[in-house]
Amino acid sequence: MLNYLWGFMILIGIIYAALTGNLTSVTDAALDSAREAVTLCITMVGVMSFWVGLMRIAENSGIISGAAKKLNPFLRFMFPGVPANHKANEYISTNMIANIFGLGWAATPAGLKAMEELGKLNHHSKTASRDMCTFLIINISSLQLIPVNIIAYRSQYGSANPARIVGPAIIATLISTFSGILFAKIMLALPDKKGGVPK
Repeated sequence: MLNYLWGFMILIGIIYAALTGNLTSVTDAALDSAREAVTLCITMVGVMSFWVGLMRIAENSGIISGAAKKLNPFLRFMFPGVPANHKANEYISTNMIANIFGLGWAATPAGLKAMEELGKLNHHSKTASRDMCTFLIINISSLQLIPVNIIAYRSQYGSANPARIVGPAIIATLISTFSGILFAKIMLALPDKKGGVPK
């Protein structure tokens, strides 16, 4: 559906530009945007390669596994339906740590693996379990100490101080994460639709 919508908008824009004599401006803007997109991609590849590389070093040196162990009390609190030594806990921890360091791209594979393991615990049901919903909420709220993507965007577009966003980003994501945790715990405390005890 979105393909049709975007195609329609582009077509209308070209027709309008042709009727108003601005077709040259549209062509120039398209070429400039394409060049800017390529430049941005190159910048993002460099930045993400650097941070993902650091993440890999931290993983190989045992820093990630150590941090994951520190997260165990939090995981027990947030995901009571997941067994203590289950593989899902490792993937959830890796996803959270990557998100905290602003590595959304690096967090995605671990997040997918975590959902896969949670799905196994949910017996591959078509209805998401409460632990699956909780993980999704926390993943979306995503506490970030270093918003790498935004810093890279600000740098690309000529910001005098690209890292100035760090403070506001920490405050905003702390609020969103706290709100997500509060909402998840409230929903966990409610009885299920059948009137039973929360799982």
